[in-house]
Amino acid sequence: MVDAPRIVTEIPGPKAKEIIEESKKYLITTTRDFPLVIHRMDNDIIEDVDGNVFIDFAAGIAVANVGHRNKEVVEEITKQLQYYIHSAPHDFYDTLQFKVAKKLTEIAPGDFPKKVFFGNSGTEANEAALKIAYKARKATRIIAFIGSFHGRTLGSLTLTASKPVHKKGYPSIPGVEHVPYPNPYRCPPKMDPEECGEFFARYIEEYLFNHHVPPEEVAAIIFEPVAGEGGYIVPPKSFFKELYRIAKDYGVLLIDDEVQAGMCRTGKWFAIEHFGIVPDIISTAKAIAAGLPLGATIARADLDFEESGCHSSTFGGNAVSLAAALKNLEIMERDNLCERAAKLGNKVLRRLNDLKEESKIVGDVRGLGLMIGVEIVSDKQTKKMSPETRNKIVIEALKRGLVLLPAGKSAFRIAPPLTIREEILEKGLDIIEESVRKIEGNM
Repeated sequence: MVDAPRIVTEIPGPKAKEIIEESKKYLITTTRDFPLVIHRMDNDIIEDVDGNVFIDFAAGIAVANVGHRNKEVVEEITKQLQYYIHSAPHDFYDTLQFKVAKKLTEIAPGDFPKKVFFGNSGTEANEAALKIAYKARKATRIIAFIGSFHGRTLGSLTLTASKPVHKKGYPSIPGVEHVPYPNPYRCPPKMDPEECGEFFARYIEEYLFNHHVPPEEVAAIIFEPVAGEGGYIVPPKSFFKELYRIAKDYGVLLIDDEVQAGMCRTGKWFAIEHFGIVPDIISTAKAIAAGLPLGATIARADLDFEESGCHSSTFGGNAVSLAAALKNLEIMERDNLCERAAKLGNKVLRRLNDLKEESKIVGDVRGLGLMIGVEIVSDKQTKKMSPETRNKIVIEALKRGLVLLPAGKSAFRIAPPLTIREEILEKGLDIIEESVRKIEGNM
């Protein structure tokens, strides 16, 4: 396997610059503003069109949990191509659908029967979760959290409250209420994290339900067990304990968005397992099919639609994606990738917490498993966010051969493939330390 990093040109190099300029003429503007033009990806490395080789701490936004182009997954994809690619899976039956669904119901928390709906993405998984909740509760209000990210289609976009640019100029579906999400690093003064968690959960009952949102009109509360796009924030355990109590007291469903946090990323199959509660509905995607488009909504069986045609999809549950997912799940279980993520994550947290102690700009290090966020501030006393400094660190790391992605307003995320080689992981952490020191020294 290719060693990394290996930087042979400036970043971006001459070929990359040319492709970036040409691409801007033909590609609709999205979030694509990173000066990296990819040529090849292999397990834990990325090679660009100029021959530069980078360590990958992004994993395609927490997608390549079993590594890029995992050989066993590629073999399974190739094998499935010999039989069929698309079967209209929501109109016909096939063995792949029930095998993947059965496995998901087995690994998902909850000692009760479950059923699965397959879509193509995380946003579709959340749209299905919404429709299941609406129908089951015969109610149309939803509670979501400030800082959350649940997708970009109009239903899930209404739930999203990560950055104003996501929603600017778009209409919202009615009935969605946003409440604060507890961030232990930024709790109110004189409030410890556990008190902070309880306070923000009780906000729903004491302020919403007691003043302007009738609880019987609320279908569900949707949450991320670790706020992903919002900055890789890990809430206190007390938050989920109290949230669960409120949901059960009022008969409100809990939707757990595991699109980014699921599939062993945090050291468990699903991140909510760290907090000791069981949701009614789980949405997952990203890492489920090792890079192929697939989303899944896992719900209590008794929440199933009462009549045919309430929801469906043309491509959701595509045979090639399901074949990849089945092998992907097998690899994660066989190779103990949940345990590996937990072990390596503890190592990363130790090193980065050491960096935090000596740095004037690393304000917070938090995470579970290999879902770790590093928040950059301009002042540790005021905790003032510094997105400009964060961006400089990300670019400096890229120049040194490490791919990082930002998260939230002022953090960057560490989410490498769970199969990353330990020596490559250590090199990546070296680059983070060097980049932070370089940017801090220039301030």
